[in-house]
Amino acid sequence: MRKALRWLLALVVLIGTVSTAGAATAAEPKAVDIKDRLLSIPGMSLIEEKPYTGYRFFVLNYTQPVDHRHPSKGTFQQRITVLHKDVNRPTVFYTGGYNVSTSPSRREPTQIVDGNQVSMEYRYFTPSRPAPADWSKLDIWQAASDQHRIFEALKPVYSENWISTGGSKGGMTATYYERFYPRDMDGVVAYVAPNDVVNKEDSAYDRFFARVGTDECRDKLNGVQREALVRRAPLEKKYAAYAADNGYTFDTIGSLDRAYEAVVLDYVWGFWQYSTLADCADIPADAKNAPDEAIWDSVDTISGFSAYTDQGLETYTPYYYQAGTQLGAPTIHFPHIEKKYIRYGYQPPRNFVPRSIPMKFEPWAMRDVDTWVRHNARHMLFVYGENDPWGAERFRLGHGARDSYVMTAPGMNHGANVAGLVPDQKALATARILDWADVTPAKVRENPSAARPLASFDARLDKRDVEREPALRP
Repeated sequence: MRKALRWLLALVVLIGTVSTAGAATAAEPKAVDIKDRLLSIPGMSLIEEKPYTGYRFFVLNYTQPVDHRHPSKGTFQQRITVLHKDVNRPTVFYTGGYNVSTSPSRREPTQIVDGNQVSMEYRYFTPSRPAPADWSKLDIWQAASDQHRIFEALKPVYSENWISTGGSKGGMTATYYERFYPRDMDGVVAYVAPNDVVNKEDSAYDRFFARVGTDECRDKLNGVQREALVRRAPLEKKYAAYAADNGYTFDTIGSLDRAYEAVVLDYVWGFWQYSTLADCADIPADAKNAPDEAIWDSVDTISGFSAYTDQGLETYTPYYYQAGTQLGAPTIHFPHIEKKYIRYGYQPPRNFVPRSIPMKFEPWAMRDVDTWVRHNARHMLFVYGENDPWGAERFRLGHGARDSYVMTAPGMNHGANVAGLVPDQKALATARILDWADVTPAKVRENPSAARPLASFDARLDKRDVEREPALRP
């Protein structure tokens, strides 16, 4: 009887336990899909979702104020993309400083930390442009405030550590964002970021071009550049036919002659920005005796004869506007070319922006950022290429900087990255990025030299080619 009673009591307890567990399971909330979480953010809307194995990739619009100081005075739609891996992974905030790519891609820090990636299209690059466009609202503070609002909107979804990054103008953008909103990010990785503190003092570029590469390579490049100006008349005739065939016009810069010289004067700069010393083998060795076609082809391949047409300039109007109002622009000299062959020299950004858009330069903007970085940089890494002209005027650190670094990749151009650093610097940079993202493996904590990217290389996602644009656009 006792035995039967004990069995009955056990059965009641078991049934109660199963019932309670079933009720608890039924009460658990269903996980909300990441797309629904993103679209529940006020101002966020979906353009499209694209599949990619191991990720979710979203192209989105986010409503931004035209003027962050006066949010009630109009809005515009800013494109962003989200490469989603897991809300429990760190997030990398990327901008190239221009248009955003709508194809899945992964920046180097994203591969290193094996995280999510949010990418932002820079304001005023089409289609992320207010209509009508008040160009006075295109400045580095307004753009940093765009990033700040996006971060605040997404931080509740992606609550782990964040690192901002970008290359060239994107590296500048990441730096300016840190200057104005230093509490948002846990680290900054700025690649090949120019820092033109004093716009009228550009002798650093002249010193760079006097020593970069080898004497032989510099002589070949200088020879082609000079010869393109010596043969101005026949090559401009070819340029006119080329423009007519493609429907190109020259209203913004003012004339075909101005555009031609601008393209030719970009030639040496463009070579070192995008090519390597090994590519010197492709440059005509005897420019004086080379046929016109060889000179034309070499200049067109490196500088691009469409660059200063109205059609070539239009996409980059926001960049040239910023270069002529805050960022500054380089001016270099050409000691290997007689003055009689140069009519205009390096032209200012004002010549590349329609005259209907007013511009006024603010010399204090870059000095402010430079001073802040020298004295306040924290968890910042600047990576430069040894043979990249834009690195001639770079960011430097002062005594106030903490856990911050400036590193140079030997032999690399405007595509310099952490992977191209010498081994000890590569390991240090990787270890610091992992630490800032709070994902350092135990073995790396014990031995930082063992630091490696957490995600395997993906040939499609991690394409390392330089995002090629015409020369003199960082």
